Amino acid sequence: MLRSALVAGCATALAAAGLALSAPAGASELAPHHMNAHKAAAAASSSGNMAYGGGNVVTNPNIYIVYWGNQWGTSSLTNDPSGEAPLQLSFFQHAYGSGDTWSNSQTQYCQGVAVGTTQCNGAGTAVGHPSANPVKGTWLDSSAKTPSRPSTSAIAAEAVKAAAHFGISGDNVQVIVDLPTGVAPSGFKTQWCAWHDHTTTGSGADLPYTNMPYLTDAGASCGANFVATGSSGVNGATEGVTIVGGHEYAETITDPAPSSGWVDGSGAETGDKCAWISSGQGASSIVSLNGANFAVQSLWSNNFNGNAGGCVVSYTSATNQH
Repeated sequence: MLRSALVAGCATALAAAGLALSAPAGASELAPHHMNAHKAAAAASSSGNMAYGGGNVVTNPNIYIVYWGNQWGTSSLTNDPSGEAPLQLSFFQHAYGSGDTWSNSQTQYCQGVAVGTTQCNGAGTAVGHPSANPVKGTWLDSSAKTPSRPSTSAIAAEAVKAAAHFGISGDNVQVIVDLPTGVAPSGFKTQWCAWHDHTTTGSGADLPYTNMPYLTDAGASCGANFVATGSSGVNGATEGVTIVGGHEYAETITDPAPSSGWVDGSGAETGDKCAWISSGQGASSIVSLNGANFAVQSLWSNNFNGNAGGCVVSYTSATNQH
């Protein structure tokens, strides 16, 4: 997860995937998972390939976004100074089918195989890759003002409220709780950029969700201008929106209930293992998703490099990835 934030003045990079420095107050059943955002060239995790933990993966990804709080303005989200909402929406709307060879790398992981499995090889039920736009709904919850420093439990409660609004639950959904500008949960910008976790709905069903603060409030600490854009048409100031959002999405579909899905020996998830790589194999880059360009980070592939594993930004098969 993307609990990732630059720790200013840190002389040594934190662990490559940056698990949470500490469990936040009010954390749900498992402490939210984090991505280290330290920008000092994070190397891939030394803990080897990810292994299956026995839990579920997301076999049919469906994304729902809630814009939490009346600070977003009117129904057209008039208080979105960096244009994060339409960028985030466009990014996920383009992440499907053969035109998305970036998130497709995660289809090598599966559920229903032996605990400790590192190569599914067609066994079990694979992580799903949407054949069409996976965004199934958006909602502005302007019923009240978002607290300036919402707790983890309050963010989880908003995810549950959104699930009730959309009429959804289960491991095949991801509720993204978008926080408005100026809202900063404890640790944002200094310890993390975003994170994902799971909670339960009123009926007791599982519910994966993501805490997504207003990332441009953090500037370079959460990905602004991390990738050279060139003539791609990508706005460097908002790169973190898709780098961080993609990180959390990939981790949600492979490990919706952390850490029962796919993690390595240190507990790092697929995005953690490849966070903030600035050069060489697996460097974050601008990719085309169905004809639109976005900044993304690489994701971990167990079957890269003869099954030795590594970070990749493109994948069409176990033998065609880089």
